Amino acid sequence: MIRVCDIVFSFFGLLFLSPLFLIIALWIIIDNPGPVFYRQQRVGKDGKDFGLLKFRSMRVGADKMSLITIGDRDPRVTRAGYYIRKYKIDELPQLWNVLTGDMSLVGPRPEVRRYVDLYTDEQRKVLSVRPGITDYASIEYIDENRLLAQSTDPDKTYIEQIMPAKIALNMRYIGHKTLGEYLKILFLTMTKIIR
Repeated sequence: MIRVCDIVFSFFGLLFLSPLFLIIALWIIIDNPGPVFYRQQRVGKDGKDFGLLKFRSMRVGADKMSLITIGDRDPRVTRAGYYIRKYKIDELPQLWNVLTGDMSLVGPRPEVRRYVDLYTDEQRKVLSVRPGITDYASIEYIDENRLLAQSTDPDKTYIEQIMPAKIALNMRYIGHKTLGEYLKILFLTMTKIIR
């Protein structure tokens, strides 16, 4: 039933949001010429790689410098990108990933291979389900970039503190993966973004 909801919600979401997508695309191109979308290899269900789609919020080639975004002070983020990231607009193209089956609306956020390779056997259980656009960890760590900006070593802070805490929250959903929980997380996410 969750997969049916994913298909229906993502299809109508893409349809309804298509005018907004066009406006955002123009904004990105005018602000910083280059591709509108950014595709990054992430690790999905059963450890398989897939191309995660986002609206580009950084300068072209910025991901070669670092995999972690360091809050408001990150010079790689474009002017438009600042607002696109702040209001989570950059995540909207992932509705396509949901429609094609690489992702679900709700599930653990997919990581890059570098961080997945650091998982313990217990932590690798997050790979037993489709990754998602949102989950309890996304709600709890909605200001993750700001937390990393306060760190003297953002990569270390992410690996040693944030990543394990997020995985623990992921397990909460995996251990109770029901339609009711799925709808509850969608509602909590929308409420958090609006606030």
